Amino acid sequence: MKLKSLILSTLLLPLAFSCIDKASDTAVSNKDRFVQVQGQDLIKPDGSKLYIVGTNLGNWLNPEGYMFGFQRMNAPRQINELFCELVGPDKTTEFWRDFKDNYITKEDIDFIASTGANTIRLPFHYKLFTDEDYMGLTKDQDGFARIDSVVSWCKANDLYLILDMHDAPGGQTGDNIDDSYGYPWLMESEKSQQQFCDIWQSIAARYKDEPTILGYELINEPIAHFFDNVADLNPKLEPLQKRAVAAIREVDPDHIILIGAPQWNSNFEPLQDTDYDPQLMFTCHRYGGPATAEAIQSYIDFKNKSNRPMYMGEIGHNTDEWQADFVKVLKENNIGYTFWPYKKKDDSCMMGITMPEEWEEVVRFAEGPHHTFAEIREAKPDRAKAQVALDKFIEQCKAKNCTPQGSYITSIGLSIPKKYIEQ
Repeated sequence: MKLKSLILSTLLLPLAFSCIDKASDTAVSNKDRFVQVQGQDLIKPDGSKLYIVGTNLGNWLNPEGYMFGFQRMNAPRQINELFCELVGPDKTTEFWRDFKDNYITKEDIDFIASTGANTIRLPFHYKLFTDEDYMGLTKDQDGFARIDSVVSWCKANDLYLILDMHDAPGGQTGDNIDDSYGYPWLMESEKSQQQFCDIWQSIAARYKDEPTILGYELINEPIAHFFDNVADLNPKLEPLQKRAVAAIREVDPDHIILIGAPQWNSNFEPLQDTDYDPQLMFTCHRYGGPATAEAIQSYIDFKNKSNRPMYMGEIGHNTDEWQADFVKVLKENNIGYTFWPYKKKDDSCMMGITMPEEWEEVVRFAEGPHHTFAEIREAKPDRAKAQVALDKFIEQCKAKNCTPQGSYITSIGLSIPKKYIEQ
């Protein structure tokens, strides 16, 4: 009996080791499908270095007033209210559906890829993954469906995609860009923090095996500078980031996680721990100021101190000369970049939207008084004309009707596709 057991064990031993080897190979091969952090560099699965060059799909899944030509109606909820006042909630729902269907399409992603970009940053609102009222939906939100589409379009073009939670529960910034109520309540609300972590975990669970996604950017531009208690708020950020990283790692061990800093992704001093996850990198933003290395010296110093990759997630809205000079500075200092934004009203972007003439009435109403219902009634343009303006905007925002901004594109280190030069 012992002899039979010994023979059986001898026969099964190679098979057992074979199974272990295969399991180990699977784990290694799965990890090798993703971009890796190695010191201050990003390394692609083929072993080559990835230097991020690209753009942001701003305004699509997190509307911003200035991209429509508005100054007062800045945040998504304000824009939604404006459109409801103009044409009613039903027509506003239809507008947002058509907006999401047409503002960014495969044709846009194809164009971005044709310029030589290798990465796209996708800003999104947390409400796209809830049952909260947002962009015409209150249930069956389409956040995953929209991201799935972009993933497939990027995959077809060999582009990487960064998922950026631009608007977090409670608000992380305290300004229009995070659709907040004027304060970074996320930093003080346990309920919002738990929701924040839960949403990231659900996103990570869905995309844990998707190598087209370069990484998850936890929070865009946390904690604006103009609060009296900034010194109290700043220390609250890193513990929240660690909590979100832990939630993601429960379901996704492989993807890079991007960490931003307080005061518009510019003040890295409050971030003390840079080694709590091997797939961690940092992201900074810069608008204005001189286009010199000295202007971002604190970012460079933090990159060197942490020995982690640094990435300029947002930059732009300046002259072509300034942008070209800053691109040179970023390349010299090994800081990849995605300019902001890809598409908006007029210029200072890769694709400019020519606004319909009727849009002037929408802007006039948006900039007028809205303190009372009487003011709204008195200032509101004719409903039919407002509807024409919204309908024409949808047509004008389609890629085929937009105008590539040639000098802008070349200034950010990309190139104009030949077919557009010949037109």
